Amino acid sequence: MPTVTLSHTEALARLGHALSDQTRARILLALREAPAYPSDLADALGVSRQVMSNQLTCLRGCGLVDAVRDGRHTWYRLSHEALTPALDAMLQLVLTVDPSCCSGEGCTCA
Repeated sequence: MPTVTLSHTEALARLGHALSDQTRARILLALREAPAYPSDLADALGVSRQVMSNQLTCLRGCGLVDAVRDGRHTWYRLSHEALTPALDAMLQLVLTVDPSCCSGEGCTCA
């Protein structure tokens, strides 16, 4: 597969989109620990296999995970070794969030 170079803004937008959904964020955090099969991820995260399939398709489209064929099965891993320390660094950030923002109908982030 040819390598496609994205602009910095495109790359950040893709990462932001991936992290905007809690299930996708949880998948990325799980895959930073170790590669996994979709069924194992679905069980660990408490979602259906269909939801897992849809979210992994999105993450593949964003270029953040790779699907690796293993006989009749496919397992997933983070697409680049730099994603693990990047996710770890983001977890170290301290954010101050306005409690009136992003709470139900008053959310101004969408």
